[in-house]
Amino acid sequence: MRTLGAAEIEHPGGTLLKHLLRVSRLLKAWGARRDLQLAGLCHAFYGTDGFATALLPLESRGELVRRIGAGAEELVYFYASCDRKASYRTLTSESGTFRDRFTGRTFLPGPHQRRDFAELTAANELDLAAINPAFPAESGDDLLGLLTRLRPLLSDHAWEHTQKVLT
Repeated sequence: MRTLGAAEIEHPGGTLLKHLLRVSRLLKAWGARRDLQLAGLCHAFYGTDGFATALLPLESRGELVRRIGAGAEELVYFYASCDRKASYRTLTSESGTFRDRFTGRTFLPGPHQRRDFAELTAANELDLAAINPAFPAESGDDLLGLLTRLRPLLSDHAWEHTQKVLT
């Protein structure tokens, strides 16, 4: 990550590298399996709908697969590809579609994908809320609303952390 510049890229709450490390540690503390922890460590490698800076182009997905494994890389791509405006509102529904912002394709993610996405979203956003004292006042209600909607998909640890940080 350092060779890709993550330690020099500014990110809310410090550098991108620090944020990625914190998200991975948070997922580990919540008892997430190894692939999800690795996805947390690399979740912004292709940029996200909320943070456009990418460490790797999509054409280099194979490089990330070699480093973290196919399962973790699939989670990284899934998270990065989310068109949040189109996907967030229906994520908890079994019939809710997910829109890939890179391809424009829509599909129905399985329950496991939706749970992983929700858990990674919670870890990412709660890290930002916890590290930035202004965040809860500026965006805390919106984030609490999002994570409350995602509650059926979140682990108990993620939900407890949500309440600790946002209430």
